[in-house]
Amino acid sequence: MVETAASDRVASSDWTALGDEQLLDVRMCDLALRIEGTDLEQRIAQINAELDARGLRFRPHYWLADEWFTPDGVPGVAIPFYLAHPRLARLELAQMLEVEGGDPDSCLRILRHEVGHAIDNAYRLRRRRTRRRLFGNPGIEYPEYYTPKPYSKSFVHHLDHWYAQSHPDEDFAETFAVWLDPASMWATRYAGWPAQRKLEYMDRLMRLLSRARPKVKSKREVDPLRRLKKTLREHYRRKREHYGLDHPDFYDSDLRNLFSDSPEYAKNLPAARFVRRIRKDVRGRVASFTDSYQYTIDQLLEKVIERCRELNLRLMDSEEETKTDFMVFLTVQTMNYLHSGRHRVAL
Repeated sequence: MVETAASDRVASSDWTALGDEQLLDVRMCDLALRIEGTDLEQRIAQINAELDARGLRFRPHYWLADEWFTPDGVPGVAIPFYLAHPRLARLELAQMLEVEGGDPDSCLRILRHEVGHAIDNAYRLRRRRTRRRLFGNPGIEYPEYYTPKPYSKSFVHHLDHWYAQSHPDEDFAETFAVWLDPASMWATRYAGWPAQRKLEYMDRLMRLLSRARPKVKSKREVDPLRRLKKTLREHYRRKREHYGLDHPDFYDSDLRNLFSDSPEYAKNLPAARFVRRIRKDVRGRVASFTDSYQYTIDQLLEKVIERCRELNLRLMDSEEETKTDFMVFLTVQTMNYLHSGRHRVAL
């Protein structure tokens, strides 16, 4: 009750100067954010230009919410609040270790994907027989997690985590995004892939839609930021729980190959302290190598640090050599997890 009352007293113009701990107690509806006047306007304008270049008259509507999403049946796109203010982008980075859509290129990639959902809704494309045959039944339930097949050529590669493989609707949106992207060179890149048939169908379908008016014109906004009463602290608690997936604990022997508890190394740097020191750098690099969430890899690193402490492990070689070997270890652990069938990506 005290935290809610405190957040109620924060004026919309005051929260920008708060430290993270105070800012976390502000309710999302009290942020009073708008898309107008932000960099998001430029990103949306570029997407509209790409739609225009493809001859499409459809334009989705946009609003701010807690996450990226396009609701079923709504020809519009929700954009996460933290992209509307640099102070909130810094908080997102502190809480989740990365900012999804925080740079122009990644923001445009996600927007193209979400517009794929919006145009799907606007023209009720799920009802088309060929669409269902190529992409699968859109009526199947969304899984809480999915297990990707990284080398499958039946799906395009657009967003990270092989997102097209998560659900038929995501496959459609990802294929649309690749088709829309003026730099994708999809006809060359996907030549000979089973995914090429989906792209060619998308090309034919969108040419047909260029002459048609949308069937759904609703401007409805689902869970807009102005109606969200939860605090930022509660938002991030739930978000971290969602992405903090378990990793297998099969790496003791590998750690003992990297480090040692032998008395002859007793004066060397503790492995736990060393891993903590390189944590940020290796986390970012391995996330890039493996298409994994930084937050998820960070959970593995936390377990590794704890295990090194429990085993009283210390460095045997120089820090530079050990860092290289540790990067290999962390990449292998992550990739083994991805390909083992135990890997699940949170939706």
